[in-house]
Amino acid sequence: MTLKHIFLTSLAGMTMFIAGCDKKAETTSLEGNYFAEASTLPFGTPDFSKIKISDYLPAVKAGIEAQRAEIKAIVDNAEAPTFDNVIVAYQKSGTLLSRATAAFFAVAGADATKEIEDIEAEVMPLLSAWHDEVAFNQDFFNKIKTVYDNEYDSLQGEDKKLLEEIYKSFSRRGAALPDDQKKELEKINARIAVLEQQFGNTLPEAVRNSLILVKDEAELAGLSDADKAQLKSEAEAAGVDAPYAITLINTTQQPILASLDNRALRERVFKASYHRTDETGKYNTYPIVVELAELRAKKAKILGFPNYAAYALSDNMAKTPENLLSFLQNIADAYKPKAEAEMKEIEDFAKKTEGSDFTLQPWDVMYYSAKMKQAKFNFSDEDVKPYFQVDSVLQNGVFYAANRVYGLTFEERFDLPTYHKDMRVFTVKDKDGSELALFYFDPFRRPTKRGGAWMSSFVDQNTLLGQKPVIYNVLNITKSPEGKPSFCSWDDVTTMFHEFGHSLHGMLSNVKYPALSGTAVPSDFVEFPSQFNEYFATVPEVFNHYAKHFETGEPMPEKLKANMLNSVTYLPSYALGENLAATNLDLYWHLRPAGNPIKAEEAGNFETEALQKAGLDMVQIPPRYRTSYFNHVWGGGYAAGYYSYVFSEVLSANAGLVFDQKGSLNPEVGQSLRDNVLSKGNTVDLNAAFAAFSGMEKPDPVALLKSRGF
Repeated sequence: MTLKHIFLTSLAGMTMFIAGCDKKAETTSLEGNYFAEASTLPFGTPDFSKIKISDYLPAVKAGIEAQRAEIKAIVDNAEAPTFDNVIVAYQKSGTLLSRATAAFFAVAGADATKEIEDIEAEVMPLLSAWHDEVAFNQDFFNKIKTVYDNEYDSLQGEDKKLLEEIYKSFSRRGAALPDDQKKELEKINARIAVLEQQFGNTLPEAVRNSLILVKDEAELAGLSDADKAQLKSEAEAAGVDAPYAITLINTTQQPILASLDNRALRERVFKASYHRTDETGKYNTYPIVVELAELRAKKAKILGFPNYAAYALSDNMAKTPENLLSFLQNIADAYKPKAEAEMKEIEDFAKKTEGSDFTLQPWDVMYYSAKMKQAKFNFSDEDVKPYFQVDSVLQNGVFYAANRVYGLTFEERFDLPTYHKDMRVFTVKDKDGSELALFYFDPFRRPTKRGGAWMSSFVDQNTLLGQKPVIYNVLNITKSPEGKPSFCSWDDVTTMFHEFGHSLHGMLSNVKYPALSGTAVPSDFVEFPSQFNEYFATVPEVFNHYAKHFETGEPMPEKLKANMLNSVTYLPSYALGENLAATNLDLYWHLRPAGNPIKAEEAGNFETEALQKAGLDMVQIPPRYRTSYFNHVWGGGYAAGYYSYVFSEVLSANAGLVFDQKGSLNPEVGQSLRDNVLSKGNTVDLNAAFAAFSGMEKPDPVALLKSRGF
């Protein structure tokens, strides 16, 4: 995922499309504040050695004030409105606010201390109010509309696309509404911003307080010594009254369940995950969820849509809920028989050792599927993990593939300060040796980091302001004790490739305007470059280059490699099923019309009924994210948009076919993908862009199932 979509899309691109009303000028002092001046570091990257926590809030306030004055100058300009004096001037505004929010949201996501969370609680309502102040500035919208009416037909290329996107953005945000509806929408947006921030902050707090404590080492049978050492260090860090503590990750299923022999402990872990923020405990998010769902439905109604899903999809490639429901149903229909057969196969396998009365539960699926894989392919995760050392996967895998396909090279540098000591920085050079971008890499889990993995930017590429991209990836890989190498699971490996696909989208961007740069594309297209980049993780030449034993440097033995790679598509239904379930939950919550809100105590039942309607109510395959901890949706950014992962995977699977046919590491195909898609940002019709690369009139959904091993 991209942090831009999680933090900023919820405010509809607030730093890209910002203007202001004619309000009394305010002055927030920035004396001694780092953000008062532009960064002097290479690429304009933030100097975290000089940023004080106390700098963020004043800088955001001052950034709003400064941009308000900049936009007032545009509105007050007596000259006739033109593309240059309205739209281009608009794009040049807001540099202080952009600098401050880019740095702040990076820290808020990846190193959120209580102090940072408190600042975020103030920042989000400020930005929401500012966003609405912009959206409802009638004088400014009138100027934009004048330019649109007078110049749209005569403009070309990026100029035309920029005007279209800005005009459409204002219209979708209610710029043309009557004053009473604008005021109502303003209140709704302000409340939504507060609730999304509350939801996002509740989840890590719930995780910190949902540790599964283990007092007897015997309960940890099945885990490696390294895993036990990690659980011991987590218990020590938390200061709990137990020698071992299991910390939850963001998804429903927990990777540790694949190794734990103790069924009772597996059940404890699963239920702690499943119920972390529902009505059974202290951190119940259902009151937030139901209020958000109703507020979004009201917002959609004011804007002329029957429900929030219709509003959200109208600006995406899917276009309508009906299109999306049909798309998802076709996949679910093909998936369900396979899923039922696989769950029966796993249960039958377990009965061989557990007895004929054994019933497969969700906390058993990962464990026995791992045992089945081990029996069929004769390897375990512990056998392959020594070959997936984090640095090797990054440099000999992710970077190597980017070099072979796009001609990029990466040089680590140690002169640029970061917000955490685990973060690394690389200069990215293009095939001609010129400096293309900076790339920051923050791989390890810590208590102050939100769950999941994401990409975002400190600086977006654009030629208007002469800016080159500064991109970062954040992951949650378990860090080994100090002085010992850290390793990836296979899921970590593919996640690393995935997030770097987003980074390539940002690095290889070559557009004029910030608002159209890199990943600033519809949410159901933004995951395509990232989903596709996972393709290279299994390309033999790439795999052999990074999958080397951390001590000997020897490549993974051929038999182990074949078994491991063959196992990737073995029992494929689970991963697809949990994604489909989460996707449908998101959609059904946002198909509800305004005026009939669900009560918090009814939210769990609504979830169950939604999964039944979708035909995805399999006990053994719960949603990847339940309603109560679905941060993509309720924390902002992906409301009615989680389907984009499955939707984009169809594009990804078809792109993989192109590389399969023409050469998996063929630089000519890589250049075509770069020229037609990755460099274009949101400057062209994206369906046409994909067609230009792939040669396909439209992507084939069947390719998704084939790529999944169906």
